[in-house]
Amino acid sequence: MKKALLVISFGTSYHETCEKNITACEQQLAAAFGDRSLFRAFTSGMIIRKLAQRDGLQIDTPHQALSKLLAAGYDDVAIQSLHVIKGDEYEKIVRDVETFRPHFKRLVLGAPLLSQRDDYQQMIAAIQYQLPILLQDEYAIFMGHGSTHYAFSAYACLDHMLLNSNLPIRIGAVESYPEIDLIITGLKAKGIHKVHLMPLMLVAGDHAINDMASDEEGSWKKQLEQAGISVVPWLQGLGENPNIRQMFVRHLATALNETCEERA
Repeated sequence: MKKALLVISFGTSYHETCEKNITACEQQLAAAFGDRSLFRAFTSGMIIRKLAQRDGLQIDTPHQALSKLLAAGYDDVAIQSLHVIKGDEYEKIVRDVETFRPHFKRLVLGAPLLSQRDDYQQMIAAIQYQLPILLQDEYAIFMGHGSTHYAFSAYACLDHMLLNSNLPIRIGAVESYPEIDLIITGLKAKGIHKVHLMPLMLVAGDHAINDMASDEEGSWKKQLEQAGISVVPWLQGLGENPNIRQMFVRHLATALNETCEERA
């Protein structure tokens, strides 16, 4: 059988952060599943169009990638999503997988980072790995993307688990809940005077650069400083964290093992 590994992310138009995060994830997955040929797709049509117009770079959508794999004679395709939650972008992949499933002998989809209960503890351990040394009055604040999809609750769940663990880490979301003003209220109540801002996103793209770390009015950095809290921004996507990359490997291995058990 011809075997393919298709790695699907939201995408990014920043070449350097793509190499550090998306390519790094692809390479770790490819090393773990060395019997498969590696392919890439993005779910963001906006990013795909921007790369085509600006750089002449053609990136497939999931539908296009699966069409090409089918035409090329691949019959065993393992897909790994590089998304954080099972939100709208992940559901795009699910719809394409169900459309193409009858046409492949095996078509497997590995889940995003926060999918099962154990994922949350693994995520907590993974983000602790990348933290600087925090002093008594310091915290780390991670910015998630947020979503109007009901899966936005994953961010609140992770934040709640961190609060109950008494770890100096909070999780917020730029486009949903928990909101930064709630986090600021909690920090002030604890007498926190300094925070390290980090993206809870695969890549440090526009949201991390502008909404999190910039000096623009309304950015998280600006709002925290206006509340009397000093800020150190870190533009490091989750894909730079080897423990996060290994979570994706485990998710795909689990999906492949489940299909083997179904066949047995």
